Amino acid sequence: MPTVRGCNLPDELFYDVDNNLWYRDNGDGTFTVGMTMIATGMAGQLVAFTAKKPGKTVPEGKSCATVESGKWVGPAKLAFDAEIVEVNEELNANPKLANADTYGAGWMVRVRPADFAAAKAMLTPGTAVAAPYEAKMAADAFAGCAS
Repeated sequence: MPTVRGCNLPDELFYDVDNNLWYRDNGDGTFTVGMTMIATGMAGQLVAFTAKKPGKTVPEGKSCATVESGKWVGPAKLAFDAEIVEVNEELNANPKLANADTYGAGWMVRVRPADFAAAKAMLTPGTAVAAPYEAKMAADAFAGCAS
């Protein structure tokens, strides 16, 4: 698993580095989506999570959810056109899950891309994500995840 500045980035996931989101291929034409450890590290402890409703179509570059921490409020932007098929209701009830279990219970939404193959091609595989994230973290002046 790549670790960049103390932030874990699991190999089996795919990444939208620009938007700090991870995508897990569910093997059924859908992805589970969540914030990376880098995103939660930059945002701090989450205090609110509000996702779009299942059935909603979200265009590329638009928000599938709004995330709020003590120091940041912003959109979680999808890398491609997709329909939301499921929302993590546990995260709605307990936003801190995103910090405590970033790549597990802290997932945000499950989406069905309009074109799965094209969507997957837009993402960076975990095995190749270390260098792009090192560059992004340097550009964002983010020192890294707390040990």
